[in-house]
Amino acid sequence: MEENNERAIVTLTDEDGKEVEFEIIGQHEMNGEHYVALLPAEEEEKEVVGAVEWEYIILKLAKDGDEEILVTVDDDDEFDDIADYFDDLFSMEIDYDN
Repeated sequence: MEENNERAIVTLTDEDGKEVEFEIIGQHEMNGEHYVALLPAEEEEKEVVGAVEWEYIILKLAKDGDEEILVTVDDDDEFDDIADYFDDLFSMEIDYDN
């Protein structure tokens, strides 16, 4: 992982062997597992009726021997629980009047 102007960037390799950079936009520990929400570093914002929307992915930190890796969350209930957390976190409205 590298810090890029205070942004945490990770490089992941897809099924085709292509490397893609992602920015970590959120982290959370739940039920003894550590999860990260990632946004493609070059993601274009989508305008959604007066708001900006991003499509992010959620991965889980796992061990492969001594190495830490990010893996998909295969259990549907586990994924729903962590997705609800991140959805709530990212949907919080900011009060700019205070």
